This record gives sequence, C-alpha cells and structure tokens, in this order.
Amino acid sequence: MKTASKWEKRRKRLFHIIEVGSDFDEHSRWYDYENAAAIILNLAVTILYTFEEIRVPYGNILNVIEQITLLFFAQDYFFRIWTAKFQYEAFPEWKAILKYMTSISGIIDVLSFLPEYLPIFFPGGAVAFRMIRIVRIFRLFRINYYFDSLSVITAVLKNRKQQLMSSVFIIGMLMIASSLCMYSLEHEAQPEVFSNAFSGIWWAASSLLTVGYGDIYPITTLGKIFGIFITFLGVGVVAIPTGIISAGFVEQYAEMKKAVHVGTEKDMQFIKIPLKENDRWVGKRVGELGLPEQVIMAMIKRGERSLIPRGDVMLQDDDIIILGAEPFGEKTEDIHLTEMILREDNPWVGKRIRDLDMSRHSIIILVKRKNKVKIPNGNMVLQEWDRVFLYTDQYVVDATDIEV
Repeated sequence: MKTASKWEKRRKRLFHIIEVGSDFDEHSRWYDYENAAAIILNLAVTILYTFEEIRVPYGNILNVIEQITLLFFAQDYFFRIWTAKFQYEAFPEWKAILKYMTSISGIIDVLSFLPEYLPIFFPGGAVAFRMIRIVRIFRLFRINYYFDSLSVITAVLKNRKQQLMSSVFIIGMLMIASSLCMYSLEHEAQPEVFSNAFSGIWWAASSLLTVGYGDIYPITTLGKIFGIFITFLGVGVVAIPTGIISAGFVEQYAEMKKAVHVGTEKDMQFIKIPLKENDRWVGKRVGELGLPEQVIMAMIKRGERSLIPRGDVMLQDDDIIILGAEPFGEKTEDIHLTEMILREDNPWVGKRIRDLDMSRHSIIILVKRKNKVKIPNGNMVLQEWDRVFLYTDQYVVDATDIEV
C-alpha cells in the first residue's frame, strides 16, 4: 500500500514538472526550457533541411537532431497521458485521458511526432504524412504558456473580433464592387482577361491590398482612372484592421497597468494547515467541510500548484490549505497576498473574473462584498467597492503585503 502511495506521489510530481512551472520549482522550469528549446530546434532543422547546400553535407546531422526532438515530443505526449488525471481532477482517469487526447493541445502534441513514424506501417501514404508533419509548427503556441506578454495577442483578437470582422466584411464588399465596376469598364477592351464579373477579384485583391502583381491591369482610360482611385482607397481601408489591433494592444496594456495602480491595499489574517493522511478532511470535498460563516478557505497548495478551493475540489494528503478570517493580532509570514478595494475607475468593475486582464500567475482567491465573503468563479461580475484578495507575483504599487 505504501509502495502504491509513493508511486502515486511520484506520478503527481511528474505532472507538476511537465506543467508550466513557477520560478521556485527548478525542475519544472528546466523542463519548460527544454520543451521550448526542442520546439525551436525542431523548427530550425525543418527550415534548414530545405536548403540543398546545407542538406547535402549536413543532412545526416539534421536527421539525428530531428529524431531526438521527435522522441522528446513523443515522451512529453505519453507523460501528459499518464498524468492527465491530475490535470482534469473532476473526471475519472479514463475520461481525463480521453479529454486530453481529444483537446486541441493533445491533437497538436500527437501530430507533432506521429506522422514521422506512420510511413513504417503505411508506406503508401508517405507523401500525405509528410504534409501532416507541418502541424508540428503549431506546437510553437506552447511557448505562449511561458510568457504572459504573448497571451495579450489572444486577448486583443478576442476583444476586438467584432470590429475586425466588420472591417474584413467592408474589404470583401469593396473587392466585389471593384471587380464588377472593372468588368464593366474593361470587358470590351480585353474580354479574355476580364471575362466575367468575378475575373476582376484577383485584380481587386492585388490593388486593394497594394500588392500590385501587374498580371491583370486596365488598359482603357476610365479603367486606369478607376484603378488609381481603388488603389488609394485600398491604402485607407486595409489600414483599418491594423489600426484596430494597434489600438487594442495599447488599451490592453493600459488596462493591465491601471488595474495594478488603482485601488487601496489592506490586509486580512490567514493561516496555513498541512493535511496529513489521517486528517478528517482528507478525501472530502471543500463544500462538505461545513466551515464557520466567518472563516473562508482561500487557497489550496498542492505541491507547487495553487488551486482555487471550489466546492467540488477533493482534498488530498499533503495538501496545504489556507484559511482566512478577519485580522486579529500580528501577522505571520510565508505567503504574500494583496487586498484591493475596487474604485469606480478600476477597469475590473463590471467585468466577469474570466474576462479580466491578469497575469497567468495571479489568482483571485476570494471577494468580500458588503461584509459577505464570496468564493470567486469565472462568471462572477466584480462590482464597485468589492474587496478582492489576490495571490499574485505581480508588483503592486504601494501595496501592503499580506503574509501567511
């Protein structure tokens, strides 16, 4: 029994290592560096292999490097299958494995290495499998997990998707209108080029997007005048999406900076309790504990991870639970927390927690609203004068740290 428990702890430790690590978990951080290096090295080898002057003398070396990185990808994939139960703790193990394997991340992971070995079993599909290998370039998105700044790109595109779709619709309509007009002006002069209403789409695209290939162009006077007009118009219209994205980046960073500066910081008293195998809370869900009304479970430290103690989270042996209550007496030291009182001009007011511009290393552990303590979830909408308690690595100006 002890051997099984020890083996399960090692399995859980492996999960912590292969996931994105914190600065204080040296093994996990080194694995992150190795993962990023393997992705970049594999992509570099794929590109270098297309140059004949490099492929001929160094082809064998490039193949060896590629095989090593592919073996790393395969190992990483099987590690993630083996530890999927810790990633999806609310599901049975078989369902957690299936959930990972069918996720976008899991599909990209398996396609990163599997097409390389499929021709061994299916020689006739070698060409198709070689094309599928291009999917491994999407593995570069894993590097996004290691840098909070890269996640801003996704947030900007998500927040501005309506404006971007509108601008793309305008460009599309303008291309169709330009094609129809150019067909009317040029069809008689060069019927083999502008043969129908849609034959001018290529010309419209190259003109509006200011590419100007020159393979299709007007020869009549009216056609040339219209072409000049469309080219000038394209400079302004095509710049709209660029302006939307640029403004989105500026706004996103401004909100993130403002969220850190706006608000006052106070403190709240917390204690930490390590759970042992024989403790009554081990094996129970947070919602079943029956804590007093004035006591809140703020956080669960599980290995190197910090979990939000929702009602369905099952407590385990070696968990460290953080309990909070109204401050009394002197503070102890260990875990740094920050309390923010949301003022009217705070950008978080009126937003759901899942939509907030926060570092992935920041966690809202509880919200106090009109003397009522609430467990946060993704759908909770923050209100003015809410007292938000954060566990964060981010520097907050003039903050008074809460140390547990």
